[in-house]
Amino acid sequence: MPTLPDRAPCPPERRHGGPGTILKRRVAPVRVEAVLHPVVVLAAVAAGAGLLTWFAAGRSKRLGPAPSEGRRYAPRGSAVTASAAQRLNHASSMLAASVLFDSGLEHYRGQFFNRAMYTPVIVSSVTLASSLHGAGDTDPGSSQVRHAAQALAGLTGLIGFCFHAYNVGKREGGYSLQNLFYAAPIGAPMALTLAGLLGLAAERVRDADPDKPRLGGWPAGRMLALATAGMLVGTTLEAGLLHFRGAFQNPAMLVPVTLPPLAAALLVRAAGQPEGASQVGAKWGMWAVSSMGVGGVAFHAYGVARMMGGWDNWRQNLIDGPPLPAPPSFSGVALGGLAALELIERRRFRL
Repeated sequence: MPTLPDRAPCPPERRHGGPGTILKRRVAPVRVEAVLHPVVVLAAVAAGAGLLTWFAAGRSKRLGPAPSEGRRYAPRGSAVTASAAQRLNHASSMLAASVLFDSGLEHYRGQFFNRAMYTPVIVSSVTLASSLHGAGDTDPGSSQVRHAAQALAGLTGLIGFCFHAYNVGKREGGYSLQNLFYAAPIGAPMALTLAGLLGLAAERVRDADPDKPRLGGWPAGRMLALATAGMLVGTTLEAGLLHFRGAFQNPAMLVPVTLPPLAAALLVRAAGQPEGASQVGAKWGMWAVSSMGVGGVAFHAYGVARMMGGWDNWRQNLIDGPPLPAPPSFSGVALGGLAALELIERRRFRL
């Protein structure tokens, strides 16, 4: 019986068991490889969203004397309200930048398993652009686009917190220390909420009476002081959990869990003092926390260098090592505290 040669092409179909049975040749599926890496596409989308937000917010202006003609400016005395609003925008910018890079690294490590993991990267880019725009704006009126962007950030952070809390709770053992250590960091998304809240406060301060600025019916300076004190405590709890996981092997790891609570106590004390009283101690406390946040990046970089391969293996160690973008969140909250102290003292100050 004749047989097909080994290298002859297979027939597209054969008949077995009668004319009713047809076996078709199996064809391998075609795989299309992306020309650009998905992270590059995500970065482009985030940058585009930020630029659109920047241009949609309108024209920004530098802080300085109001022009005698043209746009009307509310009397601001020594420009305390404008300076405080801009400082709040700087605080929101630093927090948004911290979230942008931190969530990008952490979610990249998780390979963006859930499509919702793209959200904080894009929203934090929009928040960063909005806050940077507000940092150069001295218009006494708020911007609706910036206001909407900051509100979106606050809501996104709350939703992200629920996602992370669900991720921890669904693991075997539930809310145990083991899962709190190694599951999705439960408090990390709240940094985006804090960025949104500080940005919203900046817009509210712009709209407030420059002689008696108020937030929610209360003096703006005292409200912001109490709010930023609570933010410092919450940020300390998140840092303390992760440093406890590292067994505080470096004595410097004790600083983020001791200095911020002391500074928060100084803010609470300042909120109880009469308007116009000097707040030298609280100001130095805020500057100390802000410096700690910047210095924390250097300590985390040292932690990356101590890992196997050091910076020569940066692709792996940046993902698995101490998060470089995390410490500046303390600096962002501290800048919010400085804005509150400006409103309490009723004068601008620079270090």
